[in-house]
Amino acid sequence: MPLRSDYRLQREGFTSDTLARLFTSTLFNPLLTLPLALLARYTYKGQTLSLEHAKALKWLKVALAIGLYKKVEKVLDWGVLNNWVGDRYVWEEELVVVTGGSDGIGRIVVGLLAERGIRVAVMDIQPLTFEAPPNVTYFHTDLASPTSIAAATSAIKSQLGNPTILINNAGIHSGSHPITTTPPHLLDLNYRINVLSHFHTLSAFLPSMIAANHGMVLTVASLAAHASAPLMAAYAGSKAAAMATHEVLHAELATVHKAPKVRTVLVCPAFMRTKLFQGFDEGDGWVMYALEPETVAEGIVKAVLRGRSDVLVMPGAGWALAVKLRGMPSWWGYGLRKGFVKLMSRFVGRAVVQGEGKVEEGGESERKGPEESMVVVQNEQAA
Repeated sequence: MPLRSDYRLQREGFTSDTLARLFTSTLFNPLLTLPLALLARYTYKGQTLSLEHAKALKWLKVALAIGLYKKVEKVLDWGVLNNWVGDRYVWEEELVVVTGGSDGIGRIVVGLLAERGIRVAVMDIQPLTFEAPPNVTYFHTDLASPTSIAAATSAIKSQLGNPTILINNAGIHSGSHPITTTPPHLLDLNYRINVLSHFHTLSAFLPSMIAANHGMVLTVASLAAHASAPLMAAYAGSKAAAMATHEVLHAELATVHKAPKVRTVLVCPAFMRTKLFQGFDEGDGWVMYALEPETVAEGIVKAVLRGRSDVLVMPGAGWALAVKLRGMPSWWGYGLRKGFVKLMSRFVGRAVVQGEGKVEEGGESERKGPEESMVVVQNEQAA
């Protein structure tokens, strides 16, 4: 399946991101505005038109300045994130590990990578929900269990070799709970899967990447790590921890491990049109809107194929609103956060049987028949 072009209308329809991309490729594109500015300055016809349309020339200069600023910002972002050094990926020689790749977004990611001839190892508690091609191998893993993760990572290395790309995708949402009444077993499960599993997979796979000074770690966090709503402290807190771990990893690779070519990609999607977010308020459909799972999966795959460190926030307006929320005045930021409670007013999510909801210390969590790699445990009151 070909990846969707950035110049096509997105699956979610016409949104503020569509307009932003249009402006970026036209009005704020220096390749278009710079020639016009030069013609206005150095040609007789241009000088004449400039005198007749002084206000238009002023706005042309503003658009050119904004476009040049964004280009410089993009170069600086690339340089700092990638330590000012490039790297080359030979895709038929790379090995990608995807946690939670049996179903949901992970399944789409695995499929897109496999179609391009890339070898993929899937770590998941449930079997694959699709017919695996020869270059996809499944390893049963309970990502809430360090013992299970250790067994699976060891099997991957012995059977397939050292992975060069790790996608920590698996996650769990425990539903809508105030902090004071969040069931302890769900709190524990959120942190075990959403963040602690990252420590275990990194400990297993990162040393070989560091030794080769080649590889990539992609972390799927959430926009909730930046802007959390009431009643989702367990989920938002664990995703914020995953994001912080990723940011520390990026700095350690360059400073502690001296492996500047090992890339890191942070993906922070908002809510999606899946059963995981059933009943979640979909926003205004313009600035904040529900994402299609294919959109998120393609964003992940495109980031991997670019072969460079990046920070990907979806939707794009989330960068301007949620990510920069902490830099806003308290009266505005905290007021907005309180308003997020309406997002959870009808949140149901997807009820997935997790056994009795218990997690055995040091062993596999008691889960019977999970239906999706990224799962939600429905509110006990509603279950």
